[in-house]
Amino acid sequence: RMPSECAGEGNNSMIRVCLFCETWISGGIESFLCNVWTRIDSSHMEVDMVTSQIGESIFTKPLLECGVHFLELSGNRRNVLENQRLFRKLIRERHYDVFYLNAVHGLSLSLLRIAKQESIPVRIAHSHNMSLRKSLTRPLKMKLHDSGKRKLTKDATDLWACSRAAADFMFNRSVLQERGFTFIPNGIDTERFRFNPEKRVDVRKKLGLDGQFVIGNVGRLCDQKNQTFLLDVYLAFLNSRPDSRLLLVGDGEDRDVLAKKAERLGISDKVLFYGTSDHVEQLLWAMDVFAFPSRFEGLGIVAVEAQAAGLPVVCSEHIPPEAYVTEQIQMIPLSSGASIWADALMAAVNRFPNGADQVRSAGFGIEDVVRKIETGYLKADPKRKDVIRIEDRNG
Repeated sequence: RMPSECAGEGNNSMIRVCLFCETWISGGIESFLCNVWTRIDSSHMEVDMVTSQIGESIFTKPLLECGVHFLELSGNRRNVLENQRLFRKLIRERHYDVFYLNAVHGLSLSLLRIAKQESIPVRIAHSHNMSLRKSLTRPLKMKLHDSGKRKLTKDATDLWACSRAAADFMFNRSVLQERGFTFIPNGIDTERFRFNPEKRVDVRKKLGLDGQFVIGNVGRLCDQKNQTFLLDVYLAFLNSRPDSRLLLVGDGEDRDVLAKKAERLGISDKVLFYGTSDHVEQLLWAMDVFAFPSRFEGLGIVAVEAQAAGLPVVCSEHIPPEAYVTEQIQMIPLSSGASIWADALMAAVNRFPNGADQVRSAGFGIEDVVRKIETGYLKADPKRKDVIRIEDRNG
């Protein structure tokens, strides 16, 4: 599970970085890490992407090409104790200088405690989440989460979050009040998302969307993203716009459930399940409005990407205010119901050309985010004796 060629002493002049992501798939955290680590100057680093469980991901190959090593622990994220044991073993082999934890649950902060015990000097906890999905075990998971954040937040040397709500969810209140947190937006390549009208025509033609009004959604097909509600919204929308299609970009555990519901509602011929994509920007250009009815989001970076592509956005009340970059994003509570949502989508018809500029000005440009991250843990406050700096390592 942990390749021997990635273990051992290696080059002592290099800064060793451990990136941790609980599971590795084609999700928002993976997209963020790929965006950052394919652009960061890693010439002075050895970087390991460590995960409890690796799945198929469109983001693996770009990182491998940048020299990032992928290391899987037990292969099952539910084997918590075994993953902790293997993580400690890996630390002792690799002697990391930086541990960068991408966290969605308070229990994962336990790795900070291990990193501290093993004397990793820079320990960053980055919160990407603001809730847990509904399940039979959610009450127990919330108890474990609350216990973890209460006891383990202090083991981080740096607290990062993609929004205020994400920071409040993941970190102990008293530690937050004492230290604050660093806002790290999920940066995007704004030029990549800049609206391209010619490409829009091509993509719509390939997808058979000519002459159609396209409602779009990008995200994992799961309860959190709430595409089941979006199907109800689209059914109401069809009453007024039979010349429309619903484009769902992504995959996930609800794929079959959603397909069966679309068939039951009699709209399966109007719903396009596209699957995952490494050219999301082109699919955004093909849309006319972006619907984002999530039950919770740490930030909701796809809403920012949609705005960069010039799309009007209709979102739920669970999208943090940090994602409201342009005036073309509107919040409609989920409790308003499908017909009100359909009316809002009907009214949000004007694409705007300068979305990419507005998103970059708001600090979401990937270049700015990369600089912020480099400053955050490679050129830390020189007054802090527990933080290693590039200057220290390079003599």
